[in-house]
Amino acid sequence: MHISGVICGALLCGTSAFAQEATPAPRTIVFLGDSLAAGTGVKPPEAFPALVQEKIRARELPWQVVNAGLGGDTTAGGLRRIDWLLRQKIDVLVVELGGNDGLRGLPVQNIKKNLQGIIDKTKAKNPEVQIVIAGMQMPPNLGAQYATEFRQVFHDVAKENDAAMIPFLLEGVGGMRELNQPDLIHPNPEGHKIIAEVVWQTLEALLTKH
Repeated sequence: MHISGVICGALLCGTSAFAQEATPAPRTIVFLGDSLAAGTGVKPPEAFPALVQEKIRARELPWQVVNAGLGGDTTAGGLRRIDWLLRQKIDVLVVELGGNDGLRGLPVQNIKKNLQGIIDKTKAKNPEVQIVIAGMQMPPNLGAQYATEFRQVFHDVAKENDAAMIPFLLEGVGGMRELNQPDLIHPNPEGHKIIAEVVWQTLEALLTKH
């Protein structure tokens, strides 16, 4: 019985070790964004990247969210920051930038150049990375032509880079007083819940196929 116990114990230990080895290490999703991703005006667990992490955890998927949102950031700022973020391996990069460029009326061609630069640097570091572009829109007060070109640039960048696309990050939230803070720019907690659902519609398929 003593020998059997030793053998059984060894087998159990081996099985446990195998189970640990079979558990995949978490892969990384980075949200490179501005105040929307950063969750300006709400608590960190209420921002949509944290809510996406909750959805991942509920489904027991091996993914970890890194929130690299920075209030006031632009596509140029994101291009400057991406080298620092690439010190860690990024498996999925969600680019949520451009809103502040649009509010400042910055040239659309510059927005496109910066977004492309972010993608190029990320792919150079990890060719297998999956890029997700979050589409943004501007109100027509900056001019109908600018609003149209601004909206289209995100779709063009996604198409040209074979990237996944969130058609409009603020779908169902933008301009809705009851879903935003008094500035009508930053979503409130209820608004972030809706954004998390919008993001998840694109992300879920990417995370479950890996």
